[in-house]
Amino acid sequence: MSSSVELPKTQITQTDKTLSADLQVVYPRAAKSTATHFRRGILACEILADLLTITCAIRFGYAIYGTLNFGKHIHFSLSVIWAAGAIFSTVLVLMLDRVGAYRRGNSLLRVRETEQILRVSAEALLTVLTVSFFAQILVPRLLPVFCLSFVLLFLLIQKSLLYLIVHALHSRGYGNERVLIYGAGCTGRRVFSVLRASPKLGLPPVAVVDDDLDKVGSALFEMAYERRSSAHIIQGPVTRELLANRGIDLVIIAIPTIDREKFVATVEECLAANVRVSFVPSHLMSFDAWLDYRDIDGILLASFGKPAIRLSYEVAKRVFDIAASLLSIVLASPLFFFLALLVKIDSKGPVFFRQERIGCDGRPFLMYKFRTMRTSASAYDYSPRESSDPRITRIGRFLRKTSLDELPQLFNVLQGHMSLVGPRPEMPFIVKEYTQRQRQRLGVKPGLTGLWQLSGDRAFLIHENIEYDLYYIRNRNFFMDLAVILHTLIFAMRGI
Repeated sequence: MSSSVELPKTQITQTDKTLSADLQVVYPRAAKSTATHFRRGILACEILADLLTITCAIRFGYAIYGTLNFGKHIHFSLSVIWAAGAIFSTVLVLMLDRVGAYRRGNSLLRVRETEQILRVSAEALLTVLTVSFFAQILVPRLLPVFCLSFVLLFLLIQKSLLYLIVHALHSRGYGNERVLIYGAGCTGRRVFSVLRASPKLGLPPVAVVDDDLDKVGSALFEMAYERRSSAHIIQGPVTRELLANRGIDLVIIAIPTIDREKFVATVEECLAANVRVSFVPSHLMSFDAWLDYRDIDGILLASFGKPAIRLSYEVAKRVFDIAASLLSIVLASPLFFFLALLVKIDSKGPVFFRQERIGCDGRPFLMYKFRTMRTSASAYDYSPRESSDPRITRIGRFLRKTSLDELPQLFNVLQGHMSLVGPRPEMPFIVKEYTQRQRQRLGVKPGLTGLWQLSGDRAFLIHENIEYDLYYIRNRNFFMDLAVILHTLIFAMRGI
């Protein structure tokens, strides 16, 4: 989200006002503060909890396997099971650390955390099965599957509990670093929303500063349907006195187009107050083309290009889409009929709503939904932003709140027009106005759910908040898809 800078103090003098200071992009030095010790303590607790959780999950899985008496049961002593669990938990924690599971910034809607657990669990299962086969170890084939299934389940539960504990501690003021956001524009609002939606980071925004007098005194709300969090905008510029009075630990410069003179002056004030600085870098290109970074002997080269298409991933994704959507349709058929009956009883008109949307590579298709609006409403218009909109029917409010109106799109997935996970499809009149950057959303199949749907930016138009979609397109993989689906089922069954 941001980069950090540090100005060498030896190069900043009162006589050097020509902005000749050498700006160096570095990672900020962590202060030896209470927040730093808190994060280290939480990290140690998280690693210890993972070790204990994995060990206990293996022991539990072995007990359940023996109880259900699947196949040929080979008896192992409890000491062997506990030892195997301890060894395996250590290896699994090292694998999690390798993929970055214990990094502080690992908080992309908690989807990345889930993705890493899914990926590492699958890799561990494959490794155990391969080793046991070639080493000719007498281990029933279903036993590792059973144990690792409980490892996955226990880890997801434990991570959720730890998240709630850390959230509760941060909400009580423990381990926080007070953040000031410089800039109350679109970028500043997004930074504010991200920090408010990521309490595990311990970076609560306590002040927003802007130089625009028209914004001073108003409130900056987070990007979410329920505007629960806000901050009052105070007048800039950022000064060392302001930072000291409010006890600020970190300043985030959220003005990508800030001029160099104001940028350097802000950094100087922060350094004088012994406050760290992060900033959202400016857009160097007229459109955010895909950039591929490569480090060659210490030289960072950036090249233009598109994300590579991985045939194995595309095939696996399509097979999973067909199997999962077909199974969901069969299992949810009673719910389909019940919801269709409610829509029909609630208001006059068809049960299903069909609308042309734009799919992969700009190809149009008919998207299906349960009808949630009255027939007098225009078929092609911006979606309502308030649940009290008179165009929405009574049952429509419930369907939108629970996202059940999207269920018929499972048929779109079967037809191949959509995928279970991907950017949401937009209407033709909106796509016609796309910028070059926004058209990058059309590079993959649209999805029934995705990172944007899980974000707090859902209260705003899709094409105006495409960072999550672009991140997904760049980093998509099978385990990220599974993580998004899992989070959608558990956490995102809500709407306006």
